[in-house]
Amino acid sequence: MPPHVIGPRDGTTLDLVSLGVRFLLAGDQASSPVSIVEHPVPARGLAAPLHRHSREDEYSFVLEGRMGAELDGSVVTVEAGSLLVKPRGQWHTFWNPDDRPCRILEIIAPGGFERFFQELGGLEGEPEPDHLAAMGARYGVEFDFESILRLCEEHGLRYPEPDPPS
Repeated sequence: MPPHVIGPRDGTTLDLVSLGVRFLLAGDQASSPVSIVEHPVPARGLAAPLHRHSREDEYSFVLEGRMGAELDGSVVTVEAGSLLVKPRGQWHTFWNPDDRPCRILEIIAPGGFERFFQELGGLEGEPEPDHLAAMGARYGVEFDFESILRLCEEHGLRYPEPDPPS
């Protein structure tokens, strides 16, 4: 791959309801397999239920604001300019603990998990837990959906609910 610049407005973006995604570098675009995405996390927003990856390590660099996270049962708050390491096989999630913007740069190694975000972004609305679990199984990620209520109550967060049936 030749050297090039990815500008501040470059890359495809998706709104995944619980967080945004801006694709900066996909696993198949790099000579060493890695994906890089930017996640704007809404105020007081929980990004995802507790989950764990069997194939990837994730590194979250806080660009703006603060990020709260739970890692294998420990809760941390990460300031802008800090890097949070989330090794594969460990239960984790993250959120914006504040009413101001939070943006993180997520480095995922090896690359390829960005396809999960792309598939999720192609769905209508928030997926049902069974559908999300099946998607997760294809990408080597397991979810703990029962963690959502606890995390929201403990940390004063919001997480989108599926639309009620009409």
